[in-house]
Amino acid sequence: MIKKFEIALGDNNLIIETGRMAKQADGAVTVTLGGTVVLVTAVSSEPRQGIDFFPLTCEYQEKTYASGKIPGGFFKREGRPTEKEILSARLMDRPVRPLFPKGFINEVQLVAIVLSSDGENDSDVLAMVGASTALTISDIPFDGPIGTVRVGRIDGKFVANPTFQQLGSSDIDIIVTGTRKAVVMVESGSNELSEEVIFDAIKFGHENLQVIIDLQEKMQKEIGKKKKDVKLFIVDEGLLNKVKELAVARLAEINRMNTKEQREEAISILSKEIDEKLVTDDSEIEAKDVKAALLEVEEEEVRKFIITQKKRVDGRKFDEIRQITCEVGVLPRTHGSGLFTRGQTQSLSVTTLGTSADEQMIESLEGELQKSFMLHYNFPSFSVGEVRPMRGPGRREIGHGALAERALKAVMPSKEQFPYTVRVVSEILESNGSSSMATVCASTLSLMDAGVPIKEPVSGIAIGLITGGPEPIILTDIGGVEDHFGDMDFKAAGTKNGVTALQMDLKVQGISMDTIKKALEVAKKARLFILDKMVSTISRPKEAVSTFAPRLVSIKLPEDKIGTVIGPGGKMIKKIIQETGATVDISDDGMCQVASVDSASVDKAVAMIRGLIEEPIVGTVYNGTIKRIMAFGAFCEIMPGREGLIHVSELSGTFVKNVEDVVKLGDKVTVKLFEIDDQGRLNLSVKRADPNWKPEEGASEQGGGGRDSRRRR
Repeated sequence: MIKKFEIALGDNNLIIETGRMAKQADGAVTVTLGGTVVLVTAVSSEPRQGIDFFPLTCEYQEKTYASGKIPGGFFKREGRPTEKEILSARLMDRPVRPLFPKGFINEVQLVAIVLSSDGENDSDVLAMVGASTALTISDIPFDGPIGTVRVGRIDGKFVANPTFQQLGSSDIDIIVTGTRKAVVMVESGSNELSEEVIFDAIKFGHENLQVIIDLQEKMQKEIGKKKKDVKLFIVDEGLLNKVKELAVARLAEINRMNTKEQREEAISILSKEIDEKLVTDDSEIEAKDVKAALLEVEEEEVRKFIITQKKRVDGRKFDEIRQITCEVGVLPRTHGSGLFTRGQTQSLSVTTLGTSADEQMIESLEGELQKSFMLHYNFPSFSVGEVRPMRGPGRREIGHGALAERALKAVMPSKEQFPYTVRVVSEILESNGSSSMATVCASTLSLMDAGVPIKEPVSGIAIGLITGGPEPIILTDIGGVEDHFGDMDFKAAGTKNGVTALQMDLKVQGISMDTIKKALEVAKKARLFILDKMVSTISRPKEAVSTFAPRLVSIKLPEDKIGTVIGPGGKMIKKIIQETGATVDISDDGMCQVASVDSASVDKAVAMIRGLIEEPIVGTVYNGTIKRIMAFGAFCEIMPGREGLIHVSELSGTFVKNVEDVVKLGDKVTVKLFEIDDQGRLNLSVKRADPNWKPEEGASEQGGGGRDSRRRR
């Protein structure tokens, strides 16, 4: 039976329907806002044999038919996921993952398919709402529902679920996901806004998502299935006690080790020793069960150590940041490079400058976009001392790169101010906590080293959380073990003026607004501390780009001159490129970019283009080339494609009997344009170009050297 539920949300109604589509799924809904429709399904299966983790997969797909388009390319069908699809799938995954029961190991798959797109309302938030709703009305165990809302701010006023057009005028784009009482996830980009504004936006979002939770609870009450009983993967109490007896004393020593390598080696040795004692031919205990028990004991001991000892496992205070070093110009032939090291996390970021031809073309449901700033993040296995195949970037790498790119996008110069296409690549060389925020710092150094005129330097920090004690403990600059066993990963990036990006993920079922406010305050203090370290190395962008970067000049072509510069069949632009060696790119709006590593090539190409678009001015002296010789004079090219006649009487201050006695074909001559006749023909003079030349007494400077129509070919 088809059931439809509807509430007002922002300027539209949010409609959730079930019972029409995908009825064999455990839970299926369509979520509609305006003309955008997303189908979201939830399906669960029995656990795989021997599994000891929760295998949740989330897929998000945008079908081109949703916006009335046919895919490009040879195969004419959707291919590998786009960056937008990957990031949207991660948005679905992150808030729901902590809301499944502990020990739940049944396979769960959430699939969101964009069926219709109106080009106004983003489908990612609808997919997140649909994921929670599909799980809530299904028989899959889930501690929801949760609501999600996007928040913008236009003219100082917050807007719930703004359209794409409204976001263009907004100084913040933040997604807030939460339960009835707490916030579960935050994803934000903003234009250097204060922590107070960010907090108010999160609070506004949490207040506005309550109606979405109301709607889901109503659906669950009316049509929700009874949650099925599942077998949870819980470590046997007896085994847990045995592992505790063997491990607790050793873990107390391990928790005082300062380096990641020491800790990992000690844990590995301890694990082998416990296996040898408990996994025997006479026992039914399996190695995977011992591993799970040891992990649980280790988590308990790490958290207990932090709560009781009032310090961290590496000896730091709660608000202490690891040692930081910053370097720039570390690579000799790149356009810009920065090396940022914080403790055992290290990012090498490299900036490359290109032309408009290097822009990334993005084909989305909303239309084609040109992207002139890109940040790519790579996480090779050696950064954590592991061996694994080197493949393309995974979802985590795409997500971390997108976060760092969002953090820096707010300070990037406009295309008019800096016409280059900019690509930054972050290579993570070591990792022990928050490599994405190290990427933000290293990329800032790299951009300034490359001479990119960013508005302000940007730094980033990751904040952690430990609950279970008398009060929540907030940790600054979390290491790998604190990230792994802690309750929160709160990443904040920004300038001295304010926040540019924020990302919060939890392993608990939400945190209070008070904790978020405190985390923002702690993050600000840490960001500014790191920023001071960075600006002591390089305080502002270099005045000029690298000599290895292309020199780039932009010229705005008049609309009626675009065809002139291109020429019939591209003849003229090909000629410019061939003669100068520079690259020339002309966009549809007439913006022309000339680029070359050789400055002389750029100057020559620019001169040729300006010659094509500029009108000759009477009284101007030009450097020209003799193109044709006639009995009555010579034709001289003063601009590309623009010739004028030097009458024989204008070749010299003395009588000239034979034109070729003075000039020959191909000669370079300096001439003055002294007349444009009523037919637009140019009359040039060599003698008048001489600054010492004076007209004969009684003669006009404009007079002499005329022509008649018979002298024209």
